[in-house]
Amino acid sequence: MHGLPPVLLLPLQLALFAASAAAEAPVSAARSLVWGPGLQAGVVLPVRYFYLQAVDSEGQNLTRSPPGQSSFKIVIKSLSPKEIVRIHVPKPLDRNDGTFLIRYRMYDTFSEGLKIDVLYGDEHVAQSPYILKGPVYHEYCECPEEDPQAWQKLLSCPTEEPQISKDFASFPSINLQQMLKEVPKRFGDERGAIVHYTILNNHIYRRSLGKYTDFKMFSDEILLSLARKVLLPDLEFYINLGDWPLEHRKVNETPGPLPIISWCGSLDSQDIILPTYDITHSTLEAMRGVTNDLLSIQGNTGPSWINKTEKAFFRGRDSREERLQLVQLSKENPQLLDAGITGYFFFQEKEKELGKAKLIGFFDFFKYKYQVNVDGTVAAYRYPYLMLGNSLVLKQDSPYYEHFYLALKPWKHYVPVKRNLSDLLEKVKWAKENDDEAKKIAKEGQLIARGLLQPHRLYCYYYRVLQKYAERQSSKPKIRDGMELVPQPDDSTSTMCQCHRKKPVREEL
Repeated sequence: MHGLPPVLLLPLQLALFAASAAAEAPVSAARSLVWGPGLQAGVVLPVRYFYLQAVDSEGQNLTRSPPGQSSFKIVIKSLSPKEIVRIHVPKPLDRNDGTFLIRYRMYDTFSEGLKIDVLYGDEHVAQSPYILKGPVYHEYCECPEEDPQAWQKLLSCPTEEPQISKDFASFPSINLQQMLKEVPKRFGDERGAIVHYTILNNHIYRRSLGKYTDFKMFSDEILLSLARKVLLPDLEFYINLGDWPLEHRKVNETPGPLPIISWCGSLDSQDIILPTYDITHSTLEAMRGVTNDLLSIQGNTGPSWINKTEKAFFRGRDSREERLQLVQLSKENPQLLDAGITGYFFFQEKEKELGKAKLIGFFDFFKYKYQVNVDGTVAAYRYPYLMLGNSLVLKQDSPYYEHFYLALKPWKHYVPVKRNLSDLLEKVKWAKENDDEAKKIAKEGQLIARGLLQPHRLYCYYYRVLQKYAERQSSKPKIRDGMELVPQPDDSTSTMCQCHRKKPVREEL
């Protein structure tokens, strides 16, 4: 088995900063590099993936696509000729910088294992073929790793997540009895969007508090997916399914803040943050139920930098007043900005004045050099996707944040814009006048997003939050009145999954 390098993105970093090879230099299959979690049997993900760096015959990493139509080809088969297993292997995603992203989604389990051929023409690339000894489980196979540390090591989970450390600093211990007493009264009224979960013996139980809890399907699906992969700690907690973070008590107040789990944080709240439902759901449903996900976006980033339209671009709903200002700026400065509102709900009276823009496919955003990221009701959940493109992100200053923002630095990974957008046009002009610097910031932003937003990192993050929470609970979790079991999905389209970790039942002699 070919393991992951200690730093998954090292070959990519080498590619980005090494001297560029000549465009016509031939690709060397033997010298090219292949790495990533999808080459390990034990890394179970909805869509498995790995990376390929094209290297020329002189040993130089290519920093743009090889000339002509890509000749890289992936063939994945069962190790056993008797095993007929359904698997979807799309063509490699060309990331237009000499690297390729290879994805595959399994719809059955490979009992014997699988063989991955990575080919350039008829030649094997790097250490191809890659042999993954079985069993290799598909996404809906319930076979959790009983040693969470081993599971985290296998996924190369980071030892520390800055946002998790920051969030839990306010909660050295968690008083479960206080939570049970206060949360339903404070947040569980008719307008509430709270779900109360208990995880016990790796089973998920829940009860809904409030009227607006339909989004529990997103929290259900990631918790169930995690439980299929690793043994979860026993714990009891509340998830906020609404847009806004809830807990605004200060740490030094009496009573103190409650550790509510939310998808979005803010500078004036104490909520514990998880990756948003949007990127979580798109990760789970990649190559099946969604078009845009954290992987597909990387191979659909539009023209090369030099061929992009030199304007800032925005499309979105009318969920914040600054978005209306953006459209007005666009009308007055069409040479710098192309902004439009695609749907009116909050400011319907403005539609006649500002007009309604046609919907545009997200991949088409990247035809433009600069992307404007303006908050919606809270943080704009398109931000991670914009970061993964190869356009410069102009990010509005915001009190709201997602789980990965702490790793980002202004003027290194994005260009900051004032909250009232008063300096937006100035920043667009700066980008046009400093094209090399703008391109460098766009590339640095893309590079860090590729590392932070790999799907396996989301699983690491979710597990670490649950682990930290469980460590701090001062009493044992229980299945409360009104809770129901959230069953694992019955995936009738897949063959029976025989988990090798489950001990066979023996009759007593």
